[in-house]
Amino acid sequence: MKVLFAITAWLAASLAVAAPHSIRRVEPPNWWTGMAGSSLQLMVHGDRIAELAPTLAYPGVRITGVERTDNPNYLFVNLDIGKDAHPGELDLQFRRGQQTVTSHRYRLAPRRAGSAQRASFGAADAIYLLMPDRFASGGAANDQAGMREGANRADPVKRHGGDLAGMRARLDYIRDLGFTMVWPTPLLENDQPSYSYHGYSLTDYYRIDPRFGSNAEFRDYVAAANARGIGVIKDIVLNHIGTKHWWMRDLPARDWINHGNSFVPTNNQHTMAQDIHAAPEERARFFDGWFVETMPDLNQRNPLVARYLIQNTLWWIEYANLSGIREDTYSYSDKDFLNEWNRAVAAEYPHMNVVGEEMDARPHMVAYWQKGVVNRDGYRSELPTVMDFPLSDTAPEALTEPETSTRGLIRIYEIIAADYLYADPMRLMVFPDNHDRPRILAQVDNDVDLAKTNVILMATTRGIPQVFYGTEVLIKSPKQRDDGVLRADMPGGWEGDKVDAFSGAGLSPQQRDMQRFVRTLFNWRKTSPAVTQGKLTHYLPRDGSYVYFRHDGRQTVMVVLNKNAGETTLDLARFSGMIKGARRATNVLTGEAVDLGAPLRLPARTSLVLAW
Repeated sequence: MKVLFAITAWLAASLAVAAPHSIRRVEPPNWWTGMAGSSLQLMVHGDRIAELAPTLAYPGVRITGVERTDNPNYLFVNLDIGKDAHPGELDLQFRRGQQTVTSHRYRLAPRRAGSAQRASFGAADAIYLLMPDRFASGGAANDQAGMREGANRADPVKRHGGDLAGMRARLDYIRDLGFTMVWPTPLLENDQPSYSYHGYSLTDYYRIDPRFGSNAEFRDYVAAANARGIGVIKDIVLNHIGTKHWWMRDLPARDWINHGNSFVPTNNQHTMAQDIHAAPEERARFFDGWFVETMPDLNQRNPLVARYLIQNTLWWIEYANLSGIREDTYSYSDKDFLNEWNRAVAAEYPHMNVVGEEMDARPHMVAYWQKGVVNRDGYRSELPTVMDFPLSDTAPEALTEPETSTRGLIRIYEIIAADYLYADPMRLMVFPDNHDRPRILAQVDNDVDLAKTNVILMATTRGIPQVFYGTEVLIKSPKQRDDGVLRADMPGGWEGDKVDAFSGAGLSPQQRDMQRFVRTLFNWRKTSPAVTQGKLTHYLPRDGSYVYFRHDGRQTVMVVLNKNAGETTLDLARFSGMIKGARRATNVLTGEAVDLGAPLRLPARTSLVLAW
């Protein structure tokens, strides 16, 4: 009898799944009243759903059109949500003639007060970048969570089990270090068979990966961060998806993915974006080629794809109450679409900052993508903030190579001197290292003093500083990039760890000193108007040191980057035009008083931050 019942239930379930016109998904899963834009496009996925016509009767909401593709399992329903629409649930009916074949309840939530005018991140902030899988675990119960890949901490390229619960429990630690923003790498579902820990092969745009937690847990994490004065920046991926994305089983349209299901790799030549001589085929290969074999490239020239991605970004900002967006592999996406996407974000959230990744070491290549830059090809980007890979990649080399007229600290000077290429240098994200670069300690040949110098540079130069988790406790990596290793577990993030960065237990004296250094520097930075708002004036490097000033009329900060292997002195008479008769300053890192009327003593490999 039990067997017969089980077979009957299985048949019923199978028939239900295969039933004509059954709705599988409606995305976005909900929307809000009171948004600046009144239009909304619903992607409805269901068996032969395109054969039906949608109708609704809800005050202030109307259907303005329907769009179909070559796949009958998708229907795109365009709605207008008027200013007089009230929160509630509308009944979206799908009919054949006068007969209602199926229906779906769709929720309109009230928009939170002040949502449109939310603050975002800028030069007054400091960002802590973490990789959720490698930062901290709240327990092993969700390490598999029904997904294809489970946790194995012994393997650097497997998942290690970090999650939102572990991240939330360490928010006080991030706040106490002096950081005002946290940027987790992508948290969306990555249900790939392997190598999914990093989060950049997403398989569902509207679902937090259950190995990290739920959508509600992410929203609660943001609220808990906000309660501590920390904003959350979400890592968005517009260019590509993972091969196990649910779309790949039933593509919404033949042209939804560039090159269909065929792997055609990008040529990775970033110059294609602005090369006036580039062959059209080569340019198309850059923008339309797949990033890697497991990451199908989205065709954002399809207006349905573009609309879907734009609405998804707006949905997460509103749903989770985000404070910013970081957009991955920025230059690989369609250029016109990127502007449309940025304008849509700005229309709903006028103060929202967005930072895009252009991983190139040449300032002119990065500057091309910043809003306000006039490019020769006529392209005017709408992206407010760009990542300063030129400074990040140059600094460790400059700090470790011998000083000559063309090598060493002069290279940092010249990167800063190229700021005329940018529309707004204060809207550059600067960083000593991140999840795509070897650990800074490795980059400076394991010299802790030079690592501190690099962090000082990023904390006090123009722009918005970002620090990678574990830099403050000297997490190591090979000098050559090895992603699984450089994205090491944060000590103390898992029960039973012998070393705990969060409590300080088991840290070496050198690690404790670095942690104290980072905490002192970034907590001071929050109080410095000269650094967060002021101008930058720099002097040519000389005798192994590079001196620059940050100043705003209220405060002056003098930074001395010093790479000399032995103790030296610095004659301050050369900088009298910026010191302007000041007699005393405070060493920000030690609290000691400094006499500006005498030569400045520089201990070996020790850089200084002086304020008055």
